[in-house]
Amino acid sequence: MPSLIHARRTVLALMLSCFAAAAFAQAQPKPAFEPEVGQAGKDVVWVPTAQALVDRMLDMAKLTPKDILYDLGSGDGRTVITAARRGATAYGIEYNPDMVELSRRNAAKEKLAGKATFIHGDIFETDFSNATVITLFLLPDLNVKLRPKILDMKPGTRVTSNSFTMGDWKADESQTASKDCTSYCTAYLWIVPAKVAGNWTSGKDEIKFAQEYQMVHGSVGSGGRLAPVLNGRLRGDEISFTAGEGRYAGKVSGDRIEGTVTVAGKTSPWVAVRSK
Repeated sequence: MPSLIHARRTVLALMLSCFAAAAFAQAQPKPAFEPEVGQAGKDVVWVPTAQALVDRMLDMAKLTPKDILYDLGSGDGRTVITAARRGATAYGIEYNPDMVELSRRNAAKEKLAGKATFIHGDIFETDFSNATVITLFLLPDLNVKLRPKILDMKPGTRVTSNSFTMGDWKADESQTASKDCTSYCTAYLWIVPAKVAGNWTSGKDEIKFAQEYQMVHGSVGSGGRLAPVLNGRLRGDEISFTAGEGRYAGKVSGDRIEGTVTVAGKTSPWVAVRSK
């Protein structure tokens, strides 16, 4: 009988010891999350963007305090925080909740919590339509998947990407950061173009525009006398091209273009209206 009592006491002591150990473990603070280069994400692995390239991307986008920036796949938050330091209202969309919390802590340390906001979500399901600047460090197939949504944004929206392109939508500009950057050091810039494809009228002239992203071609003229549109280009809502002896430049506002045409050194007002 004494041996049985002793055994029960031993089991009880072991149980109490286990409960105490579990309670102690739960009481200990959880170690702060530290990201690892190459850690798996939803669609890509995480690789930080060098600060030198972050600065270059924001310089290329001509970021100002009036801008609203969205970083799609914001990682540790450095691009968003840098944009907020420059005075912009900046948002990061990140799928990994640990990275979101890390970014929020980093922003709080710099007292930027009101200017740098981090959203736990999927970049393909989160609304970023009010952005004036978008930053990316995603693989090309993801950029292409996002492309239709970006092209529907307000003309003039600037998009910068670390290292990866947008398929057949050629970049308006590219630059390389050679100082303090050892890998993934090329930045690309696109400016969302206005949509001008279709038929327009300007006085007696008919204008037919075909459009491939920011590149424009077509014809201008009337009565069977047509001049091809050459060197046609859009930069946001600004359009320029030559046709015949005229050099055209204007600003697109929905179904109307207002600008100037220069012929033989003489510049005159020019207006075109989209045909219904």
